Amino acid sequence: MRLYVPALSLLLLPLSGFAAPGLEAFTLTPSADGSGQTYTLSLQVLLFMTALSLLPGALLMMTSFARVVIVLAILRQALGTQHTPSNQILIGLALFLTVFIMMPVFEETYQVGVEPYLEGEIAAQQAVEKASFPVREFMLAQTRESDLALFSRIGNFEAFQSSEQVPFSVLLPAFATSELKTGFQIGFLIFIPFLIIDLVVASVLMSMGMMMLSPLIISLPFKIMLFVLIDGWALVFGTLASSFLV
Repeated sequence: MRLYVPALSLLLLPLSGFAAPGLEAFTLTPSADGSGQTYTLSLQVLLFMTALSLLPGALLMMTSFARVVIVLAILRQALGTQHTPSNQILIGLALFLTVFIMMPVFEETYQVGVEPYLEGEIAAQQAVEKASFPVREFMLAQTRESDLALFSRIGNFEAFQSSEQVPFSVLLPAFATSELKTGFQIGFLIFIPFLIIDLVVASVLMSMGMMMLSPLIISLPFKIMLFVLIDGWALVFGTLASSFLV
């Protein structure tokens, strides 16, 4: 019985720490210059893990990823190759092309926000605000004014006098809508040449009385040959990358 008492006290020792007032994981310390607050390390880790869970959504809707993957999917549909390239390859291509397009934005974000925070020059809240400026400028440059006006009207916002007044709650859906529009516009222009080939092949087969033969079987080699001869992948990737230049 005497051995159980120390063992029980050791088991209850962590609970006494949780019951103590002023839990260390949630304490805030004012910064030295009084411009903000410094969070404890455990709370910073919690916020970091929360941010990681939101990272896929941010990658999809706050970068060039959506436009790129839409165009690549429409291109595969226009070629008529069904599952070639596979979805994994398309996602990989879209991801690496997104990294290439967004690299200047990422570098500026690191220089103005992340690096000063790691060196202890600014607080976490200031780092987030400064790091959001390059991303915000990129999104504003790719967002149509009509989409901004639409969501500002839905959200009962007054007319914005400058781009700095546009909140993220309006900018995010407006940017996503603009990216969808631009992606489908580029995909439509890519689809037209392959559609013409399908129409020509179908007309020739019908004139020859070969209506039981699928036009896709005949047109697929011609579309692949045309795409390879004009160096289609380089043209598509170059067009996508240049579409983000302001």
